[in-house]
Amino acid sequence: MDCLCDLVQGLVALAALALIVVLVVAHVTASTIDLRRHEKEKSFVTASSGEKEPFPSLHDPQSRELSVVIPAYNEEQRMPVMLDEAMEYLESRQKQHPSFTYEVIVVDDGSTDKTTEVALKYSKQYGADKLRVLTLVKNRGKGGAVRMGTLSSRGKVILMADADGATKFADIEKVEAGLHNIDPKPENMAISCGSRAHMEQEAIAQRSMFRTFLMYGFHFLVWFFCVRGIKDTQCGFKLFTRKAALKTFSSLHVERWAFDVELLYIAQCFRIPIAEVAVNWTEIEGSKLVPVWSWLQMGRDLVFIRLRYITGAWKLESPQKTD
Repeated sequence: MDCLCDLVQGLVALAALALIVVLVVAHVTASTIDLRRHEKEKSFVTASSGEKEPFPSLHDPQSRELSVVIPAYNEEQRMPVMLDEAMEYLESRQKQHPSFTYEVIVVDDGSTDKTTEVALKYSKQYGADKLRVLTLVKNRGKGGAVRMGTLSSRGKVILMADADGATKFADIEKVEAGLHNIDPKPENMAISCGSRAHMEQEAIAQRSMFRTFLMYGFHFLVWFFCVRGIKDTQCGFKLFTRKAALKTFSSLHVERWAFDVELLYIAQCFRIPIAEVAVNWTEIEGSKLVPVWSWLQMGRDLVFIRLRYITGAWKLESPQKTD
């Protein structure tokens, strides 16, 4: 019996030591929010004249009904299909409702292919007032690209949409309805998230047991450490009111795959209401997500997100202007 008690005490002490080590590592390795821009990232090219104009700021008053922010890394092959669908929908909507105004911001996240050149062709076709290209000097990660695009937007509401076109763009009407149905909206802040949760059983049937285990493990970590009440945090189709975008993106630290989780964690800390809306989704070949390894990275980030806020390494920030 004494040996068993000693063993239990030893395991408890070891677990406590491990927790302390993890807390220290999480705190020491925490990065700060970097909203600085390279000079080349402060302006966009007007495709017709080739002149440069400064990007506006999310701090400025809104001047468009909708902004669409599309993060793109080496997407010269997949992006045209998505942009064709998005621009056709937006142009049709504007013809039906002339008061509807929009802009699309393609954020080239330090691509090594011709992503910027492809996007600039659309800017030339539709005009830089409707489609602008923000080319980042170096790769920041999807979260970093979405944040830089969002902070440069003019919309009353701001949609984050993936460049692969996995979600049908017309489903924006579903997330708009979800946003509209949130009542009340304190300080005009609300978020509507597209969700693939209704497709989970079908996806499980097509996955290996190991990948299904990783998926459930990820969901558990999201629920345990960060976000409650949202079944699908990772769908890249989210709609923000302008004030909700300013509030959440100003505090965002994670710039890679787990950024969605921190974004929603921040929203829940600020008590910003969130709707989750089922959308159509199709898996598109060419995903940048590396199976298993990317899941493990996201799992690590989920643990560190909560621990860094607990230790005070990260704090919820007041909105700041970018340099």
